[in-house]
Amino acid sequence: MKNLITDVAGVRVGHAGDDRLGSGSTVVVFDAPATASVDVRGGGPGTRETALLDPAQTVSGIDAIALSGGSAFGLDAASGVQALMREMGRGFKVRTATVPIVPAAILFDLLSGGDKNWGRYPAYREFGYEAAKNASADFALGSVGAGLGATTATLKGGVGSASAKTKGGITVGALAVVNGVGTVTVGDGPHFWAAPFEQNNEFGGRGPAAKISANDLAIRAKGGALMNTTIAVIATDAKLTKAECNRLAVMAQDGFARAIYPVHTPLDGDVVFAAAMGQIALADPILGLAELGLHAGNVMARAIARGVYEAKSLPFPGALASWEDKFGK
Repeated sequence: MKNLITDVAGVRVGHAGDDRLGSGSTVVVFDAPATASVDVRGGGPGTRETALLDPAQTVSGIDAIALSGGSAFGLDAASGVQALMREMGRGFKVRTATVPIVPAAILFDLLSGGDKNWGRYPAYREFGYEAAKNASADFALGSVGAGLGATTATLKGGVGSASAKTKGGITVGALAVVNGVGTVTVGDGPHFWAAPFEQNNEFGGRGPAAKISANDLAIRAKGGALMNTTIAVIATDAKLTKAECNRLAVMAQDGFARAIYPVHTPLDGDVVFAAAMGQIALADPILGLAELGLHAGNVMARAIARGVYEAKSLPFPGALASWEDKFGK
């Protein structure tokens, strides 16, 4: 176990971005079509192909998921992923036509610094292609890919990941790109809201805050409407239906609430995709899914904290400090 979403067999992750631009894309590639669904909780989401992930809709297998910076411009990343999938012959078959299925979600990082004067077309389509091409079992965390320009209310945000196994041997992993309107640490201190769920000092081992004051509980928010969003993927090697994937995504959203304060606000576009690779059947369809969802919420909280813990500040004037800048020493 690498404590990454890629501990789920058949899942790979890749990044691409531009340091000068201060933005990029992250792609989750499935080696075989994955059963998938989605849960949207934020008040300002930006998504593509999420309607077909409703359990009532026809297509169940997806080829990849694109997560991107760039706000609505970043939705182009999915087109780049589609291009690579098409070259590989991947996609939904309709007689002689093949259509790769690549849902996507974006976050707002247009004001985080960097040169956003990209001309007629932004680079996100190329980022999507390169990220999918780079996808592997090993990938970087922090200020990379879609997390390059991510921020929170008080600290630099980024890409985080974590994984766990159930007692029955089912693996569940999370990937989160943390760009929330709220905080991931308590007040102005180093302690993560998700500290009770930490494993093996994966985000510093500082433990929970000794005391949470009224000032710590006051809202600390960045920016304005549509300038935020945490986007995430939960994956498992369990065999699930589309409806069960939807329930898994709903339960994984609990991890957002354990790690970000506040969350699911009108200013966020929080989205969780859930994907099942179908290798291991649940021993019990009800209790087994409940246990899987319990782990999904926990690994999601850990992935969010890791995204901030691993982030590096950007080299732009006025850039937000990272956790390492403020507390690493």
